[in-house]
Parts: sequence; structure tokens; C-alpha cells
Amino acid sequence: TKKKRSNMSRWDSLNPKIKARIVKEAQDRAIRNKKRREPAAEKKRRLYSQYREMQQQTKREGRVMRDLHPNSKERTPLADIAPGDTRQGKVISLTRFGAYVDIGSEVDGLLHVSQISRDEFVSHPRAFMGPGDEVEVRVVRLNPEMKKLQLTMLPEEVLEEENVMKRFEESEDEDDRIQLDEVEVDDELWGEIRRVTDYGAYVELGSVVRGFLHFMDHPMFNEVPGSHPKEFMRMGDRVRVWVMDVDGTQKRIKLTANRPDGLPGPRREIRWI
Repeated sequence: TKKKRSNMSRWDSLNPKIKARIVKEAQDRAIRNKKRREPAAEKKRRLYSQYREMQQQTKREGRVMRDLHPNSKERTPLADIAPGDTRQGKVISLTRFGAYVDIGSEVDGLLHVSQISRDEFVSHPRAFMGPGDEVEVRVVRLNPEMKKLQLTMLPEEVLEEENVMKRFEESEDEDDRIQLDEVEVDDELWGEIRRVTDYGAYVELGSVVRGFLHFMDHPMFNEVPGSHPKEFMRMGDRVRVWVMDVDGTQKRIKLTANRPDGLPGPRREIRWI
């Protein structure tokens, strides 16, 4: 009884702030222990609720402030914009197949992944830009009636070399080229190298998009360790390739110059013409 009286006297003598801290730590410890014992279903609901809150917070923080309100009368009508116009824009959002850019027009323009760079392979636009970034783009195609606007970031020499502007001026009903749904994995094709980058080459196949041949998928890769792709992949060379993958969403054809092992018949290496 004497010891208990002594302990009570010690507690009463503590500073109120210290007593409050001890009580708070005890409560927090009790809550942690309760969470450890909570049923799996309740824990799942709690974690999912926290995840949703984090998602909403990230979305709120990621909203881009536009220079003009989407419905502002100061926005330029598509009818007053012409293909070839160069504009400053702000990236509004990203998707797997490209980025939507506000250039001050009545609709946001689509900057497709294929129109971002030729020096590097663009697996996702986030590797080159993010929401809110300022970018310089050029108009390649627009349709005031359907409210469509397509943009490019490719430099002038690439646009001329690949005839991008003229290609976008062609009718959407043009069907003399091979469509993506007509290309299948393991198809054997002949093409011409039109551009070589640090990562590989773009090959003209006669399809609606050019195929990409990564330098590691070339039979001469590693014959000269450390060599640049331009040393064994040259513009104008005709190459025999096989389709590795077709991405209809991003409009891409991935190629290899090494004959797939699973195909029947004799194995033949690529020959340069």
C-alpha cells in the first residue's frame, strides 16, 4: 500500500505535458495493436480507402492550370489555324499513345508518340515531358468540323525527310498501304532503312507506319563491341526483317533482322543489297 501510494505521488508530480505525451503514446500503441488484430476484410477496405484518397490527392496536385479557360472566347478557332503553323503549347495530360497539348485553340492537340523524337525510342511520353511542361509544336493536320488537331515535335529536316506534312495531308481513306491489322507477328518483310538513331533504325515497309529495328535485334550487333548502330545500319539499305510485335494503340511495328527460331525452313541471315 505504501509502494502504491508512492507511485501515485510520482505520477501526480509529473509535468502535465509529459503526462499527456505518455497517455498519447499509450493510445497510439493500443491503436497499432488493434490494427494488427483487425479482420483481413476490414484491413483490405481500410487500405483501399487510403489508396483511393492518395489517388485523388495525386490527381488534384497534377491538375494543370491553363492560360485560358477551355470555353474562353479568346481561344483560336481551328479554321484560323493552318498545317505547318508553329505554336507554343502546354502539356495537359499524358496517355500511352501520346500527349494532349493546349496551344490556345478551341481543342487540345494530340501529340502522338511517333511525333515526339527520332533520336530516341519513345516508350511513353512521360520520358520526355510531363503535365504543365511548355513545348514547341507544329500543326500537321486539323479538321475544324470534327474538332481534331494533330501536332508534331519533329525537327524540320525530319519532317522533310519523312514527308510527314504531305503524308498527313493525304485522305484518311487512303488504303494503298499495308494496314496494321494486316500485319502479323513473324511476318517476313523487306524494307528500306530511312533513319538511324542511337537505338536503332526506322524501316519503310510500305505500311501505314514505319517499323522500328532495335540495334540489339540486328545480326551484326556485338560483332564490333561498342560500335554505333550507324556503323552497321545505313540509310538507304534494303533489309529483310520479321515482325516481332504490332501495337495498334501506339501504331508501332517492332522488327527483328534475326530470323525467328520457331519458323519452319532453313535459317538465313540478313543480306544487304
